[in-house]
Amino acid sequence: MSITFSLQSLKLSSPFLHGSTSLPLLSKPNSSTPHQPLRSPAFLPPIRAMKSMQGRVVCATNDKTVAVEVVRLAPHPKYKRRVRKKKKFQAHDPDNQFKVGDYVQLEKSRPISKTKTFIAVAVPSRNGKQEKDEAGELGIPLESKQTQEQPQA
Repeated sequence: MSITFSLQSLKLSSPFLHGSTSLPLLSKPNSSTPHQPLRSPAFLPPIRAMKSMQGRVVCATNDKTVAVEVVRLAPHPKYKRRVRKKKKFQAHDPDNQFKVGDYVQLEKSRPISKTKTFIAVAVPSRNGKQEKDEAGELGIPLESKQTQEQPQA
């Protein structure tokens, strides 16, 4: 009993006891820039290790599943030249909308099965085929279309 009473009567005079003094107040008084408060972690964007990947569908025979081949460039361990590395992923396709040869984007999701942890999302084609068909390959109207338009004008 006497030990606890003596500890309670003992008072420590420290500015850091129980966090009574904040650290910005203890900074150097001659600093020219005022101290700006730090932003809280709620305003920071979420950190995502792998955002998404793009690849080509190589197999679409299974129901609601497509096999997507992702190609990336990586340096060769010995020769240091960039070589193509391929890897196949299983992706979820709920509507069976993708066929072999389609380019898709793989989005990370919760595990759907033992091998499926991605969802396949459609990607617009890399080249605008509709524009080239209307105006020729170089973007210039075809001669046959020009000759038809001149007599009418």
